[in-house]
Formats: sequence, structure tokens, C-alpha cells
Amino acid sequence: MSSVGQLLLTGVPGPELDAATAKTFREIQPGGFILFGRNIQTPLQLRKLIDDLRELSNIEPIITIDQEGGRVSRLKLIGNEPPNAQQLRDKNDVTLIKKHGHVTGRLLRIFGFNLDLCPVLDISFDDEADNSLRGRCYGKNVEQVIRNAGAFNDGLREEHIASCGKHFPGYSRAPIDAHHELPVIPLTRAELDTHELAVFRHFVPAVHSMMICHGKYPQLDPDFPASLSQKVITGILREEFGFDGLVMTDDLDMGAILNHYGLEETIRLAIAAGNDLAMICHRVECVREAHGFLEKLPAQMIDRALTSLAKFKTKLAPPDAFSEAEFRRRDAEVWDLRVATLGPELAAQRSPEDGKRSPVEMY
Repeated sequence: MSSVGQLLLTGVPGPELDAATAKTFREIQPGGFILFGRNIQTPLQLRKLIDDLRELSNIEPIITIDQEGGRVSRLKLIGNEPPNAQQLRDKNDVTLIKKHGHVTGRLLRIFGFNLDLCPVLDISFDDEADNSLRGRCYGKNVEQVIRNAGAFNDGLREEHIASCGKHFPGYSRAPIDAHHELPVIPLTRAELDTHELAVFRHFVPAVHSMMICHGKYPQLDPDFPASLSQKVITGILREEFGFDGLVMTDDLDMGAILNHYGLEETIRLAIAAGNDLAMICHRVECVREAHGFLEKLPAQMIDRALTSLAKFKTKLAPPDAFSEAEFRRRDAEVWDLRVATLGPELAAQRSPEDGKRSPVEMY
């Protein structure tokens, strides 16, 4: 098959590769794989799954995960739960936040991950807002997000894990959760420039990739959500802000997109808008169909995205050697960070969702 499969970032059905899935991936050659709680049972199992995905890939694949902290920490299923961004923000110790970046990077490298879908760059205007961001924001204003998310990003990058700023141009003031329905965010360009876009503009030279949100901003594009908008991605992020890293959609399996667009239209609009990767996290059975839709796109459009992806992949670092003992040592660093952030009493308390797979996994 052609190389267009490189433009797909796909989920994986379970904790090991079944023969049919392995055959599909070997033929399609996705550009990357994103893992979730359903893929994680034990440290050794996880490393084997990642080694298997790497082995069937002719081009070094992106192996990514959402390892933020708190509830959005996939690896807490086999280890300790790091503090979330809000807890670190409230502790107000930037050295701890940078340490979190280092600890996270070291933990990811032992399994073979090369990209963390972090940091969240959204501003928390309301810590209790029902917009999927609860506990995930590094600040309540532009300066606080820049300082704190920047510290995490520096630590992560220093451990040779690629970073991803999300969710451009922001879910901060979304009235509903995009996992369920498309939020309409009626902010003016001037309002966005003062807050959300000021953060993302700052991080243009600092992150390796950007994830585009499924929010509709009528003042930026009256027709399409940001993730499918050429005006937002190519016009603002690429041309105006000068971002030349990898650009990916948020998960195209979220209700914000599924409820309004068919798969063929979604794939076409996503790449035409300027995304380099179309992310399909949960409908893995649709990946082959998505590949067929990619093959119908104009060569110029495909070549642009492939060039951007190839450039990004030159930055990917190989995995560290794996041992159970070394994993336990690195996981102990997560516990130490948790205690330093929350104190020993709160650190020892398990939240109701600890060790459980969420029915709707946030990203």
C-alpha cells in the first residue's frame, strides 16, 4: 500500500496485538499509535506491546499516550498516580513542576513511548467547569500557564520525549464537553488574543507538536470546528504564528465530530485544513477505511503532511532498556513527587477512579 497510512494516528484494540489487527497495521503502516487504559495490564506486557508495534512498522512510529497527571494518567494502572496540573499549580513550586516533566519523561522512555500528549495549555477560567479540563490546567491566567506548563515542557523535553501543546485554540471557555457534543465558543479574535491565543503563541517555538481542539469559534471560522478549519490551522497557527511542527487533530471519535461528520468528510477536511495526523482512538476497525479515503486526496495535500511528519520523526528518541526493577525505581519517583506536592497524608489517599479504566478516557 501507499505511504498515506503515515497520516493516521490510531488506537490499538487491547493489551496485545491480535493477528487481524497486526495484519491491518502491517499493511496500512500507520504513522503512530496512541495507547489507553485498555492497552495496559502489566509493565512487561506494555513494553512488549510497544515493541510489537515498533517491529511491524517500516518507518519508526510515533508511540504516544496521555500521561498528564491525576485522572489523565494512563500509567497509574500499573504504578503511582502523579499529581495533576491543578495540584501542582496550587503548590506554587515551579521546581516541582519541572521535576514532574523529568519524572514523566523517564517513565515513558522505559516503555518505549516517544511523544507525550502534554502539556495542556488551556487556561482555567473556572476550575469546576464541565469542559473536560477539570484538574488539568496549569494556570488561571496567561502568565501562570506559561510559567508552569513551560516548566513541565522543559523537563519532558530534556528527557528526550517529544511534547504536544493542547488543545489549540482552547477548550477553556467551552460550554460543554467536546467528548459528547460540539461546543460553540462565541469569542471575538480580540478576546482570544488576550487570553487563549497568547499562551499558544508563546509555545510555538517550545513544543514539538500541537493538538487542535473540536471547538467551533464562529468569529474565526463560521463553517467548521477548529480541528477541521483551514482558517484556524493553516491561517492562524501555521502562517500567522509561524508554527512549523507537527499538527494533529484531537480524537476524531469524539461526539463533537462523530455527531456531525461522516468519516470520509472528516478525513478530507482534517488534512485539507493543515493537520498532519488524523487521530482515530477507538474505532480501530475504521482505520483501513480511513486509509482508503486518504488515498483519494490530492498528492500535494498528502505530500505536505508527509513532509511535516517525516521532519517530526527525526526528533524521536529510541526507548531505554527495560527491566521490572528499573520501572519500579522510576515509578517510585512518581510517588516521591506526589508526596512532595500533596503531603504524605493526602498522597496516601486513593481517589475513586484510581486504578480504574474510565469509560470516557480524556485526552
